[in-house]
Amino acid sequence: MLRLLLIAAILSFGCKMIFGKWPWDFLKPAQTRQQALFKARKLLGVSADANHSDIIAAHKRILAMVHPDRGGTNEQVHEANAARDLLLDELPYRPED
Repeated sequence: MLRLLLIAAILSFGCKMIFGKWPWDFLKPAQTRQQALFKARKLLGVSADANHSDIIAAHKRILAMVHPDRGGTNEQVHEANAARDLLLDELPYRPED
């Protein structure tokens, strides 16, 4: 029994050293905000390190496809706007010069 505890402890520390997380941290679900950010990035097609201009350009590109005048719906436009706002809120604040 003591041997199993020792092996489990060694494996736990090894996991922490290699991955930077304890083994039980992998069992937790992702944060709700993190899920929303992932979905917004996926919708706009931008990476996690996208800047302000990348997000705006992707938003304009998506709006051109889902605008109601081009066969889209208002709900798609609202979803694209919400994704843009969420991603822009996550950017660090930089006062404009």
